This record gives sequence, C-alpha cells and structure tokens, in this order.
Amino acid sequence: MANHKSALKRVRQDAKKRLHNRYYHKTTRNAVAVLREATDKKEASEQLSKVYSMLDKLVKKNIIHKNKAANLKSSLTKHVNAL
Repeated sequence: MANHKSALKRVRQDAKKRLHNRYYHKTTRNAVAVLREATDKKEASEQLSKVYSMLDKLVKKNIIHKNKAANLKSSLTKHVNAL
C-alpha cells in the first residue's frame, strides 16, 4: 500500500475515475447493443447519432481508442443502412 499522502490521494482519485469511466463505457456498450437489435430504420438512424456522440465522448476522454470507435461507427452505419 502507498505510504505518501499524495499517493494515497492518487489511489482514491483513480478508484473514483475508474468507476466513472466504467459507467460511461457500459452505458455506451448497452446503447450499441440496442442499436444492433433495432429493426426499424427510422428509429435506428435516430439512435445512431446518439451512439456516435457517446463514442466520440469516450474517445475524447481516452476511455476507448479512436480506431475502435471508428470501427464501431462504421459497422453500425452499415447495419443501419442495411435495414
């Protein structure tokens, strides 16, 4: 365990950030899953822009890699266009 006061604070901050990041990552994964299950094209295109925004925010905060977000966006767009 950490001995310095600043190291103890860093441990607390990291735990808090980890929970925050896990929440937003899981929320986005759920939104992607809902979009993949969608069968109505109009509904899916509305959801697509929201999912795009969520993915971009995860990239901006370094929660996921930008290429992963790009690959997800590409595959979701193909899915929506195929409906």
